[in-house]
Amino acid sequence: MKRFFLISCAILFPLSVSACNTIHGAGEDVEAAGEAVQDAAQ
Repeated sequence: MKRFFLISCAILFPLSVSACNTIHGAGEDVEAAGEAVQDAAQ
């Protein structure tokens, strides 16, 4: 059971790190879209 947990952590950790980068990129896209809307409104 302990070995299964360690293997699971070893697999899931890199996926969670890459997910953070993906979410960060999505946040930048949303920010850019918001700025475009603000510029259009002015």
